[in-house]
Amino acid sequence: MYKIDFKKPISIYFIGIGGISMSGLAEILANEHFNISGSDTKSSALTKSLEEKGILINYGQTASNISDSLDLIVYTAAIREDNPELMAARQKEIPCMTRADLLGQIMTNFDTPIAISGTHGKTTTTSMVSEILLKQDLDPTLSIGGILKTIGGNIRIGNSPYFVTEACEYTNSFLSFFPKISIILNVEEDHMDFFKDIHEIRTSFNSFAKLLPSDGYLIINGDIEGIDEITKDTVCNIITFGSNSSYDYYPTNITYDNMARPSYTMCHGTIKTDITLGVTGEHNIYNSLSTIALADLLKIPIDTIKMALLSFSGTDRRFEYKGALGGITIIDDYAHHPTEITATLEAAKKYPHKTTWCVFQPHTYTRTNAFLTDFAKSLSLADRVVLTDIYAAREKNTLGITSLDLLQELDKLGTKSYYFPSFDEIENFLLENCESGDLLITMGAGDVVKIGENLLGL
Repeated sequence: MYKIDFKKPISIYFIGIGGISMSGLAEILANEHFNISGSDTKSSALTKSLEEKGILINYGQTASNISDSLDLIVYTAAIREDNPELMAARQKEIPCMTRADLLGQIMTNFDTPIAISGTHGKTTTTSMVSEILLKQDLDPTLSIGGILKTIGGNIRIGNSPYFVTEACEYTNSFLSFFPKISIILNVEEDHMDFFKDIHEIRTSFNSFAKLLPSDGYLIINGDIEGIDEITKDTVCNIITFGSNSSYDYYPTNITYDNMARPSYTMCHGTIKTDITLGVTGEHNIYNSLSTIALADLLKIPIDTIKMALLSFSGTDRRFEYKGALGGITIIDDYAHHPTEITATLEAAKKYPHKTTWCVFQPHTYTRTNAFLTDFAKSLSLADRVVLTDIYAAREKNTLGITSLDLLQELDKLGTKSYYFPSFDEIENFLLENCESGDLLITMGAGDVVKIGENLLGL
């Protein structure tokens, strides 16, 4: 594999530079005086931000964009081998590297690289860790899979030994990393277009855990089913968190305020500390426990931890308050897996509301097909469900699955549900049927957020 000498800046071209992670890595290297350019299919807030920093971006991906002056090509897992730019780079014999490999090489420049993994909760937990390190003035470098209000973006370039990043299991990309401390929040079936079954997923997480050296630390949710498959043959130190006193960190006395934000007593050995979160939902109790365990490792005072967790109000698209229209509260959430949907809608039950409306955009055909009945069960926690068409993302519909299949499953459960093929039809339906006091949640990993924003005139 091509090795980057970070003391000798070169010209690097990013195929898909507008991605949340790719844009951040491009910015990190540009700050180190690398000559950065790239391409994407369309302009976005992230690409515009890069352009403002002097980075050249081509809109549209053609072979002519790949010049002989380029030293390295970086591409994402979403880029196929028949991509014109990637094909041109290979023809010119320009070295090519995946995003994950680049991120792994960047991690080797830091004494304390921290990788946060799990099927769900990575962005929120990475953001919580970031808030704590910032509150302690540790000047970390951060690579987050969402927009963190505190830093006004998804990337922060620091000048310290600390590097914090999300670590995604899809296509085994996190196996290219070099962490010193890792968090595993949960391990469930997902990305079934890549993984064969849950055992293959656990094997992947086990390989990730085994990346840690003997003086490294794995902070893992003890409630994970089949945890022994994940921790076997590891040489690192293991710290657990979870639902009861058999783990190193656990909560008691859980309560919620009138906005569904939890408070609890954090227990660790003989230490008991009251924690109040600025984000909603029971799932965030366990996300926060993992961050407390990490902060303890770094010897950060508990008062700093408490202040950071209380002040953290979430990242974009994670139970994000968008506004109110005619007494209707509009929330947006990134949930696109049954477990995430359940967590969000359970939190919504504790939020002030009369009727809960969930506008759900299924994400990818393979995921919709694999979890069809589970999606219906999770969505049935809402009073009313409105379905959009499936967001294809990187896929083609070879399975013949549609949102009407999900609508049938919801009907079987007796959930009042509706389907419309266009956002305009959905927006008109909501305007006619939502009432003052209702809670409207737009949900999914695609562009469903536009529905709430259109209603609010944002």
